[in-house]
Amino acid sequence: MIPARLASSRLPEKPLADIGGLPMVVRVAERAQLSGATAVHVATDDARIYDAVKNCGFSAIMTQASHSSGTERLAEAADILGLADDTIVVNVQGDEPLIAPRLISAVAAMLDASPDLPMTTACHALCHAEDFVNPNIVKVVLDQRGHALYFSRAPIPFPRDACMATPELLAAQGPTSPRAALPQDLPVFRHIGIYGYRAGFLRQYRHLAPCALEQFEALEQLRVLWHGHRIGVTITGQAPEAGVDTPADLERARQRWHVLQQNESQ
Repeated sequence: MIPARLASSRLPEKPLADIGGLPMVVRVAERAQLSGATAVHVATDDARIYDAVKNCGFSAIMTQASHSSGTERLAEAADILGLADDTIVVNVQGDEPLIAPRLISAVAAMLDASPDLPMTTACHALCHAEDFVNPNIVKVVLDQRGHALYFSRAPIPFPRDACMATPELLAAQGPTSPRAALPQDLPVFRHIGIYGYRAGFLRQYRHLAPCALEQFEALEQLRVLWHGHRIGVTITGQAPEAGVDTPADLERARQRWHVLQQNESQ
């Protein structure tokens, strides 16, 4: 499922932005279809997105405009579709036209292989200190089973002995500094914003009260951990293609889309 709405302060009408002759949200649906999913649906509250998706041959679902998150929108869509509680739903963001289909399938596969997990997501290893201390890059710490212990914009886990400087000083040293490289064995991972759920947990999620952690960190997934639920995290070997938030991102995505089409056609 792909939640999509028109509101975007930095890139107006983002889901309808043209990439290779089709709206961006449709390009996302195409990537999702390549993952092997049994169905792909776009959940939206806007008639223009709904019509654009339907006109391109994909399923679109009209949902309420009052949802505060994509997760809540997908919960309503699951109800509209009448999905059984054990149905696996992967939330693919509508501004990820370059997302790797194998990443989508990996998130779903981890959930399928772990009946005790209500939710899964993904991450990849970080190795640069500038990324480690960047608050726009969300980090996740895992336990021995690959379940999330915590998500944060702060540098976690912090290598005390290797980096006694404060995060601000560490960032200011620059990428050429000998200390700009993180210790090789530091288990630091960047969270990737893709989620898998069982449809039953999607329905349960919308009744979970928000918590202070998610509000301070501005990370919705912390609500799940705060209420005692586990999140499985699959580790991918490489960083995913960046999403689209600005006009510059859109131009980059257009160029990269053409490159991907050429590579995948060979």
